[in-house]
Amino acid sequence: MKIIKDPVHGYIEADTLALRLLDTELLQRLRHISQLGFANLVYPGANHTRFEHSLGTMHLAGLMAARLGLDEDESRLVNTAALLHDIGHGPFSHVTEPVMEEFTGRSHHEIDHLLREGAVAEILEDVGLDPAEVCAIVAGKHLHASIIHGSLDVDRMDYLMRDAHYTGVPYGTVDAQRLIRCTILSETGIALDEGGINAAESLLIARTLMRPAVYFHHVSRIATSMFSHALREELQNVPAKDACKLMRMDDAACMERLKHSPHAISRDLARRVYNRNLYKRALYIGEDRVNAVALRQETGPAREREIARAIAETAGVGQDEVLVDIPPLPGALSMEIRVRNSHAMMDIEEVSPIINTLNDTRRRQWRLGVYTPAMHRQVVEQAAMEVLRVKRATKQDKLVVI
Repeated sequence: MKIIKDPVHGYIEADTLALRLLDTELLQRLRHISQLGFANLVYPGANHTRFEHSLGTMHLAGLMAARLGLDEDESRLVNTAALLHDIGHGPFSHVTEPVMEEFTGRSHHEIDHLLREGAVAEILEDVGLDPAEVCAIVAGKHLHASIIHGSLDVDRMDYLMRDAHYTGVPYGTVDAQRLIRCTILSETGIALDEGGINAAESLLIARTLMRPAVYFHHVSRIATSMFSHALREELQNVPAKDACKLMRMDDAACMERLKHSPHAISRDLARRVYNRNLYKRALYIGEDRVNAVALRQETGPAREREIARAIAETAGVGQDEVLVDIPPLPGALSMEIRVRNSHAMMDIEEVSPIINTLNDTRRRQWRLGVYTPAMHRQVVEQAAMEVLRVKRATKQDKLVVI
């Protein structure tokens, strides 16, 4: 057993199994995968990695397992899955996730191919853990998966607290200890004791406030769009095995690959991101100003490029000098969890009216972005408004700071 000092949780205990896993290449790679992608272009302190987040998630998973009364074997399985849950991430974490899904057919939750053989597979076999069960928890397809993937999952608790700590943004406050202490097992799975309602509401508020301040900050979105476009250009017409190999690189190796790419577009965009010479917002609008007719087709990378080409052609600029960013509209924020009071079990929405308010807030936070070099900003804005048939801003809209 070793004690690891953590800036968020204090001290984390790592047993022999955890220490063996931490020394493998799959886990050590996470030291070189940034937790927040390009958020450090906004918040210089946001240089934390998936490695420390994995440690924090394991720590909270252990507390949750103990609280729920899991036996030794179940606890070891949950702790191991928590430690390994992010080994499938590509470079810069969620920045490359859509590209990884597009070119390899996998998301970062699908880690079975990483546990078929190698050091981690051997360690799991040594201690009698089934890799398939570990993969099932990570993929959210196991009896105990909700500990890591659920309404009150420890993954989310850790990243909100950790991201707030390293960015300095004071909105990610989560009382993880209180949440875990108020978690119970019911006939339908994990539930919450009535005393934990305020802590659960705090988690929802933290998620909502961190979205525009950190996760969807426009500078980070611009850098992500530029890097993703560079990566897609690099992966065009290459064998699937090359795409898989690139997605197993760490941040630095991937950035260097693109900075020295034979493809001029990839090379230029990567170097611009590296030097923080970013495109600017030509258009940045909420759902209320988006014409549904212009976006009637399903959105995604192909649709974004189609719109970007149309805007570039209308503006008379190069097609790679316009990037369109259409994030998915936020789904309804809900906690599929029941609350136990002195009388009965009930849905948390019945005792917490704040959820409907937060759902409205999340939709108001959504933005469609059109990005271009500063010198083309005005002409691209006009072209984008024409192509997307954007509704003119009202005086009320102009008073809103975004």
